[in-house]
Amino acid sequence: MINVYCDGGSRGNPGPAAYGFVVKVGGKTIKSKGGTLGIATNNFAEYTAVIKALMWLSDNYERKDLNFFLDSQLAASQLSGIYKVKNARIRELVLKIKSLETSFGQIKYTHIPREKNLEADAMVNIALDENI
Repeated sequence: MINVYCDGGSRGNPGPAAYGFVVKVGGKTIKSKGGTLGIATNNFAEYTAVIKALMWLSDNYERKDLNFFLDSQLAASQLSGIYKVKNARIRELVLKIKSLETSFGQIKYTHIPREKNLEADAMVNIALDENI
């Protein structure tokens, strides 16, 4: 099973923002990445992390089942179809995610506590710290 941990953050909301993701196969980290997004909201950064992860995964693990873990309950619930997406900008990101999802098998989004998402959070903070 492929487990993907995603996080996004901004220093200020909006403020300097970044995304981070960590991909694990069989418990072993095979990819970790973070990047800056300029000035954006925390929510924008959260969804961008999922997009960046799916883009990397599409080049390496097409048609595989994926488990995503997010510390944003809102993002996990919206991507699972539990909550509606009301914000137009976020809706665009969700539509991009849904388009990218077609390259894979089953995809599950799970909300986890922040303490269980430290590696993806570290990618966000490294990107932000290096960009200052």
